[in-house]
Amino acid sequence: MQQNRNALKLAVTAVLTAVVVVFTMIIRIPTTKGYLNLCDVAICFIAFTFGPASAFIAAALGTALADLISGYAQWAPISFVVHGLEGLLIALIVRSKAGADASPVKKILAGLVCMATVTLGYFALSALFISTAAVALAEVPGNLVQSGIGFVLGLGVSVAVKRAYPPVRALSW
Repeated sequence: MQQNRNALKLAVTAVLTAVVVVFTMIIRIPTTKGYLNLCDVAICFIAFTFGPASAFIAAALGTALADLISGYAQWAPISFVVHGLEGLLIALIVRSKAGADASPVKKILAGLVCMATVTLGYFALSALFISTAAVALAEVPGNLVQSGIGFVLGLGVSVAVKRAYPPVRALSW
């Protein structure tokens, strides 16, 4: 029975990876060197609902694949690292052994970590590998808005899904 549950978790993670790709590509707002998108909505939903392993894998692979498909291949390694860490850290912060929802303090901390990871990660890595610090700095406000909105919407979707379909909690890993 455990083998079937692991296969189900793996299949769900594959589908969630595709969801991240779609959310990343469906709305793209061009910026100085890249684009803003809705990936953080999907990533935060996954982190709150499905746990650290699913959040890391879906966020890292989904955003990197979307960059490759969209013609932004230079961003794929950076998106893999930044969004993978984002999903992992959020899920670790809000994770509880009893399966209960995280406290409001943990949710606020997760939101701040989400915004800091995306904003600082893209700033530092793009300044090092893609552009200059000045150009990377111009992207900071957009990344703050994208990750902040994504966090709030992702949390809202997670709450709604858990309320409508409580067995989804069993797919967390």
